[in-house]
Amino acid sequence: MAREESLSDLLGGWRSAVETAVPVLGFAAGWLADGRSIPLAAGIAVLAGAAVAGWRIAAGRRPVGTVFSLLVVCVGALVALRTGRAADFFGVRVLTNAASALAWAASILVRWPLLGVVVGTVLGQKTRWRADPDLLRGYQHASWVWVAQYLVRLLVFVPLWWAGTVVWLAAAQAALTWPLVAACLAVSWWVLRRALPEGHPGIRYPRALQRT
Repeated sequence: MAREESLSDLLGGWRSAVETAVPVLGFAAGWLADGRSIPLAAGIAVLAGAAVAGWRIAAGRRPVGTVFSLLVVCVGALVALRTGRAADFFGVRVLTNAASALAWAASILVRWPLLGVVVGTVLGQKTRWRADPDLLRGYQHASWVWVAQYLVRLLVFVPLWWAGTVVWLAAAQAALTWPLVAACLAVSWWVLRRALPEGHPGIRYPRALQRT
């Protein structure tokens, strides 16, 4: 397969990952800057999230993902302001990671692996990839890597959130954003390629099941 077909290139993993970490680091910086002020931290996080959203839209990125990312930041800020507990800003991210793990696992079990859905959409294939049994199986196997990614985050985030360690939560979010996403993209791409038989034309060219 050609180099340009890598999942990292197709999905823009490093950009999305780095941009996701910006509001989180802004929240932690604001919280530390003014005697652990939740209003200041929440305000900086929302402003940072809005700036990232503006940058994404100006760059022509998908608006749905941009709006969702900003919504997560805003909801996290509102929750922290409501509860008066700074660590609750990260509670929404705990929930989204748990929901993502369940959604990806369920998609595999019902034979609609989300990795195939996402990549197929990016490549303009709609659902043609599902007609290729080798490609469908490859996406199923590779999607388990994404499930593992969300579970790793939960194993780290939940104890830190429970303990209320804001700085460590922000550090963990940054550490488990780009590095973990990069590893997930690389490993899932390797798994997907290994699952395709020799001679398969690649993810851009789904093959329909040959009936006899």
